[in-house]
Amino acid sequence: MSHWVLHVDMDQFLVAVELLRRPELVGLPVVVGGRGDPTERAVVSTASYEARAHGVRSGLALKLAKRRCPEAVFLPVDRPVYEAASERVMETLRATPGAVVEVLGWDEAFVGLETDDPLAAARAIQAAVLEATDLHCSVGIGDTLVRAKIATDFGKPQGTFRLTRDNWMEVMGARPTTALWGVGTRIGARLEAIDIRTVADLAAADTDALVAAFGPASGAHLGRLGRGGGRDRPDDTPWVPRAHGRETTYQADLVGPDEVRAALAELAVRVVDDVRTEDRAVQRVHLKVRFAPFFTFTKVRKLPAPTNDADVIAATAYDLYLALDDQRPVRLLGVRGEMVAPEGGY
Repeated sequence: MSHWVLHVDMDQFLVAVELLRRPELVGLPVVVGGRGDPTERAVVSTASYEARAHGVRSGLALKLAKRRCPEAVFLPVDRPVYEAASERVMETLRATPGAVVEVLGWDEAFVGLETDDPLAAARAIQAAVLEATDLHCSVGIGDTLVRAKIATDFGKPQGTFRLTRDNWMEVMGARPTTALWGVGTRIGARLEAIDIRTVADLAAADTDALVAAFGPASGAHLGRLGRGGGRDRPDDTPWVPRAHGRETTYQADLVGPDEVRAALAELAVRVVDDVRTEDRAVQRVHLKVRFAPFFTFTKVRKLPAPTNDADVIAATAYDLYLALDDQRPVRLLGVRGEMVAPEGGY
């Protein structure tokens, strides 16, 4: 038998979970995001396929989503319900005989299997997930994690697609580099600046040139991506978080240092509550600030000594804010506590 990687991705997951308890919304454009109020500052978490047909996508401001699809039904994010549904999905995947499951998030996971019929295995997983949860999924089949992950989009919704060494260039070669997992518009633009525009260009690129442009680790990684290479075995080692963070988009801009300082104090307390569950102290504080209308900056500072003191974390975040020396109203704040590594490392 051969080893295969299956990438299981739940179709319109948050919306699909909502439709189970609101069946009257099936077939309508549905958007899940924020508190479900498109007049507030929040972004789309998931949109139904009917809403996507109007250009509504994850990450889009709810106000823009409402403009693009005025008839859409907007629902608030309900984390506990999605987490419970996700756990049922992952339990079903882990029950697959011989499976090694690497969870990527609420709605997706890699499954490593030894089989001579990966298509039958993919369809069996789809049927098992549907029976256990009443939710549909798509499955990408590949000989590496990268190929399986990218294959899934070709099978959506509720389908399968196989992408391997044999058909990689046929399927992906002419596509832009941004079609690759992990290559966004910014990296795509940097690649284009050195005359690398397509996946085929990247696959054929000189490694030394990539290293010169992106550094030894990132340059080599991009070269492997262009060839669809990388790991071919999922890793089911339990994930250990490196940091916990909290952020808030404010419905009314914060004006002045006092409002910012109070908001950072609230965020720091929430971060410390999360970090304490890990029994590890914070060694670096990350600050994210989005000034009105939409200018975002991040700053990081290492603490003199690891701590779980919310006052110290808040004060450090505030110092980072002051260092920006920017008096514009603040639309969003985020505080992230990067923890010391666990014993034995990650």
